[in-house]
Amino acid sequence: MGQKINPLGFRLGTTQGHHSLWFAQPKNYSKGLQEDQKIRECIKNYVQKNMRISSSVEGIARIEIQKRIDLIQIIIHMGFPKLLVEGKPRRIQELQINVQKELNYVNRKLNITITRITKPYGHPNILAEFIAGQLRNRVSFRKAIKKAIELTEQADTKGIQVQIAGRIDGKEIARVEWIREGRVPLQTIRAQIDYCSYRVRTIYGVLGIKIWIFVDEE
Repeated sequence: MGQKINPLGFRLGTTQGHHSLWFAQPKNYSKGLQEDQKIRECIKNYVQKNMRISSSVEGIARIEIQKRIDLIQIIIHMGFPKLLVEGKPRRIQELQINVQKELNYVNRKLNITITRITKPYGHPNILAEFIAGQLRNRVSFRKAIKKAIELTEQADTKGIQVQIAGRIDGKEIARVEWIREGRVPLQTIRAQIDYCSYRVRTIYGVLGIKIWIFVDEE
């Protein structure tokens, strides 16, 4: 049978870079990994709490972490940085203090910067959040996917594939549905493909959303 591999890990070193850059001795590696996970969760929770209620999209595309001996540099790539920055210029400092409390750093400096993405809907994480919001509001899954595909077409992508699995539309039997638009060459390593998997809790159970976006070919 066809073996599925994560498209990002498959392309590491060619078209894809790492989201975390640091070095650790083998015995400390797992600690560093858990630390990264905590930082990402902490930032996502903070954004969710302080977001305007009107929008269901957090707009975080990815969080990059670079660690040095005395400094941790966190770069948040956001589609809609207004959600976080607007109204309070102190928000970023507040977020820094939050993360520091969570990980109780004493002798390491934390530096958080936010960069804006020009075409947010060309990013699978933001799209998945959009679809998740629609599914929570009981919009039919086909409608939600079609709307998402329309949004990506505006972001100049070459192809997209969306897959939803679980109790779709509250049906008794779980199933997998997918829609593809344009080209998605998963076998080609040259092809730059963005991928994300996202879990959404609905009233009738957990649904899984997977999105592959074919950005460009080198």
